[in-house]
Amino acid sequence: MSVDPDDRTLLEALLAGEHRALARTISKIENRSPGYRDLVSELYAHTGNADVIGITGSPGAGKSTLVDKLAESYRDRGETVGIIAIDPSSPFTGGAVLGDRIRMASTVGDMDVFVRSMSARGTLGGLSTATADAVKAMDAFGKDKIIIETVGAGQNEIDIVRTADSVAVLVPPGSGDDIQTLKAGILEIADIFVVNKADRDGADRTVQELREMVQLGDGSDLTGGGGHHSQEVIDAHDDWDGEPDEDDETDEDWTPPIVETVAIHGTGVDEFIDELAAHRAYLVDSGEHAEQVRTRYAEEIRTLLREDLHAVLEDELVAAGGIDDLAEAVRNGETDPYTIADDLLTPVEGCLEELETDADVNSR
Repeated sequence: MSVDPDDRTLLEALLAGEHRALARTISKIENRSPGYRDLVSELYAHTGNADVIGITGSPGAGKSTLVDKLAESYRDRGETVGIIAIDPSSPFTGGAVLGDRIRMASTVGDMDVFVRSMSARGTLGGLSTATADAVKAMDAFGKDKIIIETVGAGQNEIDIVRTADSVAVLVPPGSGDDIQTLKAGILEIADIFVVNKADRDGADRTVQELREMVQLGDGSDLTGGGGHHSQEVIDAHDDWDGEPDEDDETDEDWTPPIVETVAIHGTGVDEFIDELAAHRAYLVDSGEHAEQVRTRYAEEIRTLLREDLHAVLEDELVAAGGIDDLAEAVRNGETDPYTIADDLLTPVEGCLEELETDADVNSR
């Protein structure tokens, strides 16, 4: 891809560590401005070094406060942080409330903590399609830790799995039956459970209920025996003789730990960071991180293909007279949606067949 000269300058400034360039790049990505795809394409060669952490959970669980303290603790350890706060968006304007920044005060003025609010823009999974690209911009910039805080809308908060390496689900004290209600959705994606506001009544019971749920789900579909990344790791190079080698790596799944925090006071944050580091080590040592990255890129390819095909079909709709005229034809009994879809896809399929034919000829 060829990058516009202005975008080339922007890219060079971003790679040089200029926060203004990072902000402009993310704005270009979020707005889907002309040339953004060429710019993002250039970012890939500079990514792969950051730890991407997802923080999700029900509204009121204290996500923003915990993210603030998490960033502060990482800075105390000398690491740079990027934060993407996904805010609810207006169904009318697409704009975001941007309220998360109000609760992130501990690192105000620290240039090594970059906070960006982004709109969910109606995406059911809680993340806009621009979020993954914004993560790449922060990664290429050189941020050590990238934290994504999602809207917290319940079972639909699962897109975070496709973007983050480690996912922490916050569960407020006294959730009671809510845990049973949610366990078939959002709780299944957790690599780490965090009971925040653990100084409140009901915290001990919530911890116990989570512990029982994890134990019941260990080895079954519930929590996958250890979060959304767990799988058996088999070393194909080892000769099995009925006894494990002394240097064999474990093939045990990750079991989600339960951490208690009081984010407003910073209590339990260091323990939370330790568990995040342990999960990161597990991913790398087990080989799951490589599989994770492959899955992520596969999903990105599918997403781009869907977007491009959608744009092509929109052009075909316009050429056919517009969706309203076609709908009116269906209403009048002149045709049906299936026939219309087939007619619109026929030229697209013809182009693909022609490309395949050309590719076969060129390969001979």
